[in-house]
Amino acid sequence: MTKTTLTRMRDRAVTDRAELDRLLDDTFLAHVGMTDGSGGAVVIPTAIARDGDRILVHGSTGSGWMRRAAGGSPVCVAVTELSGIIVARSSFESSFRYRSAVLFGTFTRLSGPDVPRALDVITERFLPGRLAEIRGTRRRERAATMGAQHADPRLVDEDLGRLAHRSRRRRRGRRLGRHRPLPRPGRRPAARP
Repeated sequence: MTKTTLTRMRDRAVTDRAELDRLLDDTFLAHVGMTDGSGGAVVIPTAIARDGDRILVHGSTGSGWMRRAAGGSPVCVAVTELSGIIVARSSFESSFRYRSAVLFGTFTRLSGPDVPRALDVITERFLPGRLAEIRGTRRRERAATMGAQHADPRLVDEDLGRLAHRSRRRRRGRRLGRHRPLPRPGRRPAARP
């Protein structure tokens, strides 16, 4: 068994690479987990953008977590899209409707012309058309910004693409209870009222 093998509710596992790509394309926020260098653990929320077979992140060159991640520390990247609440007869049977993935591996620091290209990809991902409206990145701004990619060549799986060590699940469907109708059964939007 690997760290990406689902041990519960295996029917929710998703193995289609196209599903992973859709999730990464539909999601702006990820959580990057790693050790903090002193024996503890840290999880950092950060923006991500998929660019082909790699995930791009960026941050300050002064950021400790960015330096550790771009320096090759093992990481896990968790991405979740919550789309609704499954309302059931009991709190035990209630659930969320979601898609999620956890990717394991390392980041590598981008350098040279890869940095401005990655920053352009990230900008266009979040604000399509924005590059045509803004001035170019200044040398000082570029020097203060680090870019990194998650596409470890040791994780290459020719059948699945470059992000081979991953675990994905999805929860779709209706309430789980099978008894008399509920006053308010079914799905609810994930947004708070």
